[in-house]
Amino acid sequence: MPETGTSLAAPTPTPAPGFPRDRTCPYRPPEGYEAIAADGPLAPVTLYDGRRVWLVTGHAEARELLADKRLSADRRDPAFPVLAPRAERQSEVVLPLLGVDDPEHARQRRMLISQFGVKRVNAMRPRIQEIVDRLVDDMLAKGPGAELVSAFALPVPSTVICELLGVPYDDHEFFEAKSRALLSAKTADDAVAARDALREYLHGLVERKRAEPGDGLLDGLIAEQLADGHLDRDELVMMALLLLVAGHETTSNMISLGMFTLLQHPRELAALRADRGLLPGAVEELLRYLSIADGLMRVATEDIEIAGRTVRAGDGVAFSASLINRDEAAYARAEALDVTRSARHHVAFGYGVHQCLGQNLARAELEIALGTLFDRIPGLRLAVAPEKIPVKPGDTLQGVYELPVTW
Repeated sequence: MPETGTSLAAPTPTPAPGFPRDRTCPYRPPEGYEAIAADGPLAPVTLYDGRRVWLVTGHAEARELLADKRLSADRRDPAFPVLAPRAERQSEVVLPLLGVDDPEHARQRRMLISQFGVKRVNAMRPRIQEIVDRLVDDMLAKGPGAELVSAFALPVPSTVICELLGVPYDDHEFFEAKSRALLSAKTADDAVAARDALREYLHGLVERKRAEPGDGLLDGLIAEQLADGHLDRDELVMMALLLLVAGHETTSNMISLGMFTLLQHPRELAALRADRGLLPGAVEELLRYLSIADGLMRVATEDIEIAGRTVRAGDGVAFSASLINRDEAAYARAEALDVTRSARHHVAFGYGVHQCLGQNLARAELEIALGTLFDRIPGLRLAVAPEKIPVKPGDTLQGVYELPVTW
């Protein structure tokens, strides 16, 4: 272990290991991550561009730091770390909510929080169930056999977020393709092209809605915030872009990867089928176990002493959710999937003021989607060997590209 007070700038006898890395098993941290965690709850790692940053792997330390106002989420800061080449031009636009600090962040969140609260989401559950049932009906009519990502896991959250925002679902192929390009682009120019295409689409949609208002969240923001000058048009468009992309990409990955993981853990799946009361807790356990958003980034604005380390002002800080959520100090038998576990304190949705705005909606979608698959397709199984399932790279949302199933 390094000496107390070690800073990122201190010389080290060996190079810091690389981060992030690709998973070889879709639901387990990449090879080599355990060795990084063994170096302490904060350890130096090297990003693709050679920059050294702190990687947080300890659960208690992660929650402490994510609640610390001395860590900034503002991507406009020149010292903000870049996780992948696609993000090299991230400072060119302001990313609402995720990419700003208080008071700017708090102002934006207040505009949206009522639409994502427990009461509002519970009122949406019957409609989510209708969407899920229709998609299962379609699979059963065309089956046996389906590609679960395109037939189910993607259209469930995509339809829900479109209806919530007031975005025409007829345009889903366009914004889903641009979202994928934005999150998986190899270069910054490709990411900017995808982002700008989405911005142009949403600018046009805002104009159409100003002429012919609807009843979606976006319509409400136009009428209540844009018209009164609390939001400008660019900020509104970027807020809609974030909600649209995050609202379907994250949950889509969780539905497909969650189903894959349960199929690989038949005892846990059998327990869920035997006792549906376990489902809400099982969703929390899957969120902990899968940790699909692995690589949250921050920059220190002041020196911070924590766990015998000195995080200096200007240091980059990365959070490995897949390691934080498997910290044995927080979870006994952390490497095991246990649907009876109480895993509510995971950091799959982040922690602190930037904790995911849409977490209640994501939970509802996961419960309804997975529970309906258990009930209506009890013989659901993989149609190919598990090792044949293509896994997404480590520098984007974790998940699988496709999931062939049969019954």
